[in-house]
Amino acid sequence: MDSAEFHANVYDAVRQIPHGRVTSYGHIAKLIGMPRHSRHVGQALKFLDVNSDIPWQRVVSSSGKISSRGPGTNGAQRQREALEDEGVEVRVTRENEFSVNFATYGWFPDSIELEGGGGEEEVQEEDQ
Repeated sequence: MDSAEFHANVYDAVRQIPHGRVTSYGHIAKLIGMPRHSRHVGQALKFLDVNSDIPWQRVVSSSGKISSRGPGTNGAQRQREALEDEGVEVRVTRENEFSVNFATYGWFPDSIELEGGGGEEEVQEEDQ
């Protein structure tokens, strides 16, 4: 699976997450047949345009935490607000991080239908 196909499958899977629910980067990777590529899922979502219709906010870390975008960025806050707009309760942890309760808001189907299929080949990064 090349990088473009991987990204297309990620976006297809993320579009299927229901309103008001969340899943993990790792679960998206599993659903598209690439279970060891959760970081690549995060990278694919990072490439999205600000005005994209793909509900990127519905994907969080495997612990339910909203991943930091680094010092001086507001991505985690934007994700929190987008989730709260969907009715998802986001709590602030003792470490001052944002977290979602998977027991209440998690979405973890065993499989999904992908428009482009799916595969278990290695992701081949394009030359830069």
